[in-house]
Amino acid sequence: MEKMQKIPKVLLLIESSRASGRALLLGIAEYARHHGPWSFLWEPGGLEKVYGRLKEFKPDGVILRDTENLDEVMKLKVPLVIIGHKRPEIPNFVNVITDSEKIGKMAAEHLLECGFKNFGYCGIMMGQGYEPPWSILRRQAFFAKVKEAGHKYYDFFDQFPHPHYSRTAAINALCKWLKKLPKPIGIMACNDDRAQQVAEACKLCGIAVPDEVGIIGVDNDEVVCGLTDPPLSSVAVNFFRAGTEAAAALQALMQRLSPPNARIIAPATHIVVRRSTDFVAASDQFVAKALRFIRDTGWHAKISVSDVVQAAGISRRNLEKRFRTELGHSILAELKYVRGEKIANMLVETNLPIAKIAECLGFEDAQHFARYFKSIKGLTPLAYRKKFGKTLS
Repeated sequence: MEKMQKIPKVLLLIESSRASGRALLLGIAEYARHHGPWSFLWEPGGLEKVYGRLKEFKPDGVILRDTENLDEVMKLKVPLVIIGHKRPEIPNFVNVITDSEKIGKMAAEHLLECGFKNFGYCGIMMGQGYEPPWSILRRQAFFAKVKEAGHKYYDFFDQFPHPHYSRTAAINALCKWLKKLPKPIGIMACNDDRAQQVAEACKLCGIAVPDEVGIIGVDNDEVVCGLTDPPLSSVAVNFFRAGTEAAAALQALMQRLSPPNARIIAPATHIVVRRSTDFVAASDQFVAKALRFIRDTGWHAKISVSDVVQAAGISRRNLEKRFRTELGHSILAELKYVRGEKIANMLVETNLPIAKIAECLGFEDAQHFARYFKSIKGLTPLAYRKKFGKTLS
């Protein structure tokens, strides 16, 4: 009789209260469906819920978010994949991290496209005055892009209350900071939870969003973004893909092989624009009118620079000059940015065939569509979907 293959027992210490955790779990499950079977032991509350009794599980491998000290997990001496949360990357282990530099840059680019001239960043503390590395990296990349554009920026880091502050104290401190800032201002929060607090602070102290303060978060957690009034814009991060790669790495480790990738990066894919940044902060009325037209219609390939000029109501030469002065780039560059984000959104968020996406956006030639997108994002639509899409390639 053929010996039954042992089914690996995999312990998942990943919380499910936020979209990032759920997407990681879905990615892991998808990989196991194709390459398993695996037997899952899942603790929805994460590592802190089982700390002190990990040995009871007797797993063959573990995927966890590092929300607590990892000493006890290390003592299990089983293959381990660590999803970064509190600490820097841990040497000699497979680490899953976010592309925080790209996230910060993308958030800055979006707020710059809105026409903001003042910028702020709101990070997070995790007790004892400790800011996690991913928040620091996002701040640095965000401010670098703002500085490159020649604008002023303001940091909430120095305004944090006592390390053991309550949510009420945090919102009161944010309110105090927000009142001092020049308006209008575009603010990046390190994640959607923090962005929601910024929005609540604005409401508390009578600051209009997005007319006075534009807010963008990170993770595109639809529940958190939707609970906020107005709904939050956010940088989308592909945690599903990171989950599949984390599972592939664990599979290799359990088979005593080298993992295909010891440094797994959850990529930032696109900006999901909602009403918290639905604002054109251009001081020039003609540029503002043109930007509003581009926001509303510019994603369609049939909209040309001439259409934008006609909507603005002045000559092309005059409008181009005003664009350069106000935004630092041309009308065509603005159109390409808006179209690039729209195409990226549809490639990642939908399962529509690429030819259908091209048709929906007004492109008559699929090859031209592919060349156009590659000129913006550096990848063909197919390559972009394979790299960032929400299905297992």
